[in-house]
Amino acid sequence: MTTQHYAKMVDASAPKTATTANCLRAFLTGGGICTAGQGIYTLLTLWGWDDPTAKTLTSVTMIFLGVLLTTLGVYDKLARKAGAGTLVPITGFANAMSAAAIEFKSEGFITGVGTKLFVIAGPVLVYGTAASVLYGAVLWTLHLCGLTLF
Repeated sequence: MTTQHYAKMVDASAPKTATTANCLRAFLTGGGICTAGQGIYTLLTLWGWDDPTAKTLTSVTMIFLGVLLTTLGVYDKLARKAGAGTLVPITGFANAMSAAAIEFKSEGFITGVGTKLFVIAGPVLVYGTAASVLYGAVLWTLHLCGLTLF
């Protein structure tokens, strides 16, 4: 069997995906989640909260809603239909963190929940720390050279 013949067999038997529909569904779902966040922010500012506090409360509210919907099993059903659109907003990270905690609670608080939370959060924390150090080093170097970006 040649490589070309094998490739044709794989193409013929592989399920076809609706890439355009999947991308559109993900875009609309992610946009909907972000629009809900913007709506919450707008309501908070209309109720008199100052800008930094309204932004913080919006993030906290969106995280809470992500965890609540995960706990109720709604977020996973939405993710099955919407795909990657549920992963990008802050609710996606809340879902990933709470789903791990819910799934592994039977193993105990320390060995189950605590361990799995850091399995997911660890790469995010490491990347965030490393990226901020790298960006800070670049900006400091530019500053020492007399260049400014802002």
